[in-house]
Amino acid sequence: MPPPLPASIDIREPRWDQSTFQGRAKHFFTVTDPRNLLLSGAQLEEARRLVHDYRAGIVPPGLTEEQLWRAKYIYDSAFHPDTGEKMLLIGRMAAQVPMNMTITGCMLTFYRTTPAVVFWQWVNQSFNAIVNYTNRSGDAPITPSQLGTAYVSATTGAVVTALGLKALTKHLPAIIGRFVPFAAVAAANCINIPLMRQRELKLGIPITDENGNRLGESVAAAQKAILQVVVSRIGMAAPAMAIPPVIMNALEKRAFLKRYPYLNAPLQVGLVGLCLVFATPLCCALFPQKSSMQVSRLEPQLQAGIRERDPQLQTVYFNKGL
Repeated sequence: MPPPLPASIDIREPRWDQSTFQGRAKHFFTVTDPRNLLLSGAQLEEARRLVHDYRAGIVPPGLTEEQLWRAKYIYDSAFHPDTGEKMLLIGRMAAQVPMNMTITGCMLTFYRTTPAVVFWQWVNQSFNAIVNYTNRSGDAPITPSQLGTAYVSATTGAVVTALGLKALTKHLPAIIGRFVPFAAVAAANCINIPLMRQRELKLGIPITDENGNRLGESVAAAQKAILQVVVSRIGMAAPAMAIPPVIMNALEKRAFLKRYPYLNAPLQVGLVGLCLVFATPLCCALFPQKSSMQVSRLEPQLQAGIRERDPQLQTVYFNKGL
């Protein structure tokens, strides 16, 4: 009979070394695995129970390390790291590939008419708003009015950006027009993410020491966190929105697609999905989930409080969100 599993494994942290890009990539390939969406509510609750029990020092008989890590990643894929609440299904990172491949594929296919641009930009930004809210940093609640204002502002900004770029590229070569959706998404991410997380920019996000002891809320940390998320999201969209247009532009000149034009959308969605399977976890891994910041770069009042509490502390940590 194998020896019982020790209660000393730190499952509050990822399984792989998060100081390296390779370690972060392995972590996010697991977190963004679309198969996590197929897990039942009972399986999610069982994973949560096992994780909470283990953190409390309760080790079920026969539990293996592999089972423990599997439960930890099921828990991480479905429950918010700060609030512990179950996240909306389509807002989870595991939904990024199936949702984005469908939406992005349609954005790249139906980009020629103004109604199509407006509709698919609205769908995309509505989905992004759900993702940004679901993966926000911190545990402070956001009111329905704040959420509604942020959603309307972000979605309006994205649609206006897309229509403006479409008008500017009207007389340019067709291949240029194919990149309008990507330019619009990149610009919209710069609008949508800060707006959906504006409460963090006003009140700050929780910062802790390396042991997880809460030290306060920092606006400077929120600014860094949101900037990192914007860069990651744009990087995530780049391959899926830049590579398929070039391939499809070449394929549409061939007799095959002229004979079977109804294959255009499925091909586009498939190409986007192939790009996203790799781009999503790799771009999430650009920055550590548990980001850090020098105490000297925090707000003066917060610095003073930390210096008084622990004069030797040089670095603080925060959840940047996704």
